[in-house]
Amino acid sequence: MSNQGELFGTEPPAVPGLTLVRDAVSVAEESELAARIDATSLEPFKFGPWQGKRLTMHYGRAYDFTRGRLDQAPPMPVWLLALRAKLAPLAGFNANDLEAALLIRYDPGAGIGWHRDRPQYEDVLGLSLGADCTMRLRRRSGSAFERRYLQLPSRSLYRLSGEVRWGWEHSIAPMAQTRRSITFRTLRSRPAKD
Repeated sequence: MSNQGELFGTEPPAVPGLTLVRDAVSVAEESELAARIDATSLEPFKFGPWQGKRLTMHYGRAYDFTRGRLDQAPPMPVWLLALRAKLAPLAGFNANDLEAALLIRYDPGAGIGWHRDRPQYEDVLGLSLGADCTMRLRRRSGSAFERRYLQLPSRSLYRLSGEVRWGWEHSIAPMAQTRRSITFRTLRSRPAKD
């Protein structure tokens, strides 16, 4: 497995709780995953009455923004379960704890604005595919924002937990190239307070 799954290394993380695994999948696996995402019935992201430019598909569990709750989604297909089993140990997870999956395709001009994942989810594990990008991080500090940046090379895997998960927002600016991602999430063991 050579350098696949090489951890962030000795660099301190941009924010505590943020982990990066480089080369989490091979170039051939990346191509296959891109084809699988594109073959899925992707739909524009829905946020209440609004639609985003990014195209998505949920599996396992999904947050319904219209009803404000976590709902069941279609079960993960076999190929996604196999990917989950491969990636989970790289980031310190038991694969079965990753109960929610989200496929996203960001066509040129699509990004994702400032947000924190819904509080019904606990840890977030994301695989970045197709184009290098920069994850922007911010948290309010008085009347301004403290900011950090993390370069996400294509085929890298990131984990958001602890401080970065709960104390910081993240976003990715619109890009000129198509980018895809696969996000796995654990569910909170205690009820979330919105």
